[in-house]
Amino acid sequence: MSNDNSNSNQGPTLQAMVWYKEEDWDTLMDLFPDRHLLPPSYADWLGRAEEMVKKLEGSGDVVMKVFIDPETFPAWCKEQGKEMNSEARAELAIQVAQQKSFVA
Repeated sequence: MSNDNSNSNQGPTLQAMVWYKEEDWDTLMDLFPDRHLLPPSYADWLGRAEEMVKKLEGSGDVVMKVFIDPETFPAWCKEQGKEMNSEARAELAIQVAQQKSFVA
């Protein structure tokens, strides 16, 4: 999760959150070398993620869910010279959020 570094006095902050689809969970867990850092099941992850969204939106921030696709994420990581870990997932979320925020 990351933000656009806006000053909180300037209104809501855009928070880019890595998000997963249930049907992709097992495939992605097989790809991630740091899968041990994630909850053991999709249901556990989703519960935690939804709580985080509620907390962020409750404080006035705007949450953008950035879905990690098991088809495109490995290619993106290879292109960027990155391992498919949490750092790469967060960086992808930031990139997507920045690209979408410039498209009005």
